[in-house]
Amino acid sequence: MNFSAGKARRKWPFGGLACGERTMVTAAAALLALCLLADAAVAARRPAARPPAPWGGLFGQQAPKPRRAALHAPVPLPKPRPPDAPAKEREQPETAKQAPAESEKQKPVSPAAPAPPPPSACRLALSEEIAVAPSIPDIHGPGGCGGEDLVRLEAVVLPDKHLVSVKPAAILRCTMASAIADWIRTDMAPLAANLGSVISDLDNFDSFECRGRNRVAGALLSEHGRANALDVRGVRLADGQSISLTDRNVPREIRENLLHSVCARFSTVLGPGSDWYHEDHVHLDLMERRNNYRICQWNVWDPLPQIAPLLPAERPEQAPPREVAAKIDADKTDADKTDADKADAAKSDAAEPAAAEPESSGTREPARVPTKKRR
Repeated sequence: MNFSAGKARRKWPFGGLACGERTMVTAAAALLALCLLADAAVAARRPAARPPAPWGGLFGQQAPKPRRAALHAPVPLPKPRPPDAPAKEREQPETAKQAPAESEKQKPVSPAAPAPPPPSACRLALSEEIAVAPSIPDIHGPGGCGGEDLVRLEAVVLPDKHLVSVKPAAILRCTMASAIADWIRTDMAPLAANLGSVISDLDNFDSFECRGRNRVAGALLSEHGRANALDVRGVRLADGQSISLTDRNVPREIRENLLHSVCARFSTVLGPGSDWYHEDHVHLDLMERRNNYRICQWNVWDPLPQIAPLLPAERPEQAPPREVAAKIDADKTDADKTDADKADAAKSDAAEPAAAEPESSGTREPARVPTKKRR
């Protein structure tokens, strides 16, 4: 629809309502000015400053400047806390307090770890005053190897606080370690005292090892695999002496005393004479059997005979002079000669009839050669 001032004049012929283009522009400008004034009045009433209108630059409107007094006014500080006031924890923001709760909700709840078992009666009895034997974790190996309530026996403490080192340290059950410590403190220490010295080391040949008996493939599990056995070769004294349990040159009385002491304490004792696996050491264990059956196989061998020397021994002082000895040797040779002559004569008498026999017969048959039969 086309609209213009001329058409409007024709449409509304009366002049009171009709107006030209200039009149419409003037009215629009007046309305715009009124709107701007109203906006400025509203902005002046508001406490906070608002950003200027996009058309404010057209009419010379500027943003209000902040007061200098308000910028440089002193900030009031809080009053100091009295010294007798109770301590007050810092308040954390609510977000910080809620964060752990939310994280705890997100984390999966894990079951509580089982409490470690209380120490056994053997562990309580095997104190530092008896042996240096720290506890080690339980071992659960293949085929039933290992055990529980294990210790690493490093040394035995004698009643006089002297240490007997176990070289190398032995991994044993607490009951076996306690038996070894009692054996050294009660039996071996007095034995060394009778020899005028003190025990310093215990020679450990083998302790825990996951294997069959005598290291035979397919054999039953050895007590070494259960940490319930110890192989001992000997002990060393503080003065340098060494007592080997299987040495024939060690006095027999000492070895017999050791035999009686270990057979009274341990359920299995295997030494020389039991089998060829235990000729150079003694096996000790606490194997449980029916009716408390025990095995004690250890032969205390006598020393081997001395080898004859290559050179003849020196002539003793009690021997007769050389001339008398020569005459005695000559008489012995004459007697031997007469005995030899008599023997030769007896042989010749027995051979004469056999030689005369062919002459009486007149004929001599050829000797028959024996033949073998074929099978």
